[in-house]
Amino acid sequence: MPINIAIDGPSGAGKSSAAKELAKELNILYLDTGAMYRAAGLAATRAGVDPLDAEGASRVCAQSDVRVTLAADGQRTWLNGEDVTDVIRTPDASRAASKVATVRGVRDAMLALQRDIARETDVVIDGRDIGTRVLPDAPVKFYITAAPEERARRRMLQQRAEGVSQAYEEILEEIKRRDERDGTRAVDPLRPAPDAVLIDTTDITLEEVVERMADICRAVFREGYYGRSE
Repeated sequence: MPINIAIDGPSGAGKSSAAKELAKELNILYLDTGAMYRAAGLAATRAGVDPLDAEGASRVCAQSDVRVTLAADGQRTWLNGEDVTDVIRTPDASRAASKVATVRGVRDAMLALQRDIARETDVVIDGRDIGTRVLPDAPVKFYITAAPEERARRRMLQQRAEGVSQAYEEILEEIKRRDERDGTRAVDPLRPAPDAVLIDTTDITLEEVVERMADICRAVFREGYYGRSE
């Protein structure tokens, strides 16, 4: 049976960075589910559909071909045959993803794709409902969080590195609104799985987070299991 590691947590807590590094440490694959929702949000936006329009967003998602592939530089995300990996990393794409992720039809489509990948592949998957809905039977689950202020600071630094200018106060307000929306939505609200290991990254380094996670994974999965070729 493939190794499945589920990682959940709010936006900006560092779960994607931790998931990528953990996958490298354990020599297994990393799946960025957030990119899949960003692609779905982009599809709705390009079709002139409000991402919060459940019927319209579900219809556009059903008509769109969202795929992920793995390349030397990491995951590439495709929408209808177009590589949108870089296009979906804007603040507008992030907002559209957060909205479209509240739509049941969209979530069901993404869930099916994520489960298909996990069923065939050793994988680390991060998102907001991986341990609670997508992979509830995953033997290892983590919930990574951090203070909103620290998450806003990290997001601001990331955007500056990418050439995007946005005020800290605006980013912090967006994070708080997203937390409220993700935590109270009727469809798959953000919450820790009952058996998830909680890690607060506010005052610890990425290296410390990954080391703790890897130690837990190695304690769960038998020695010599990683990197197997069969």
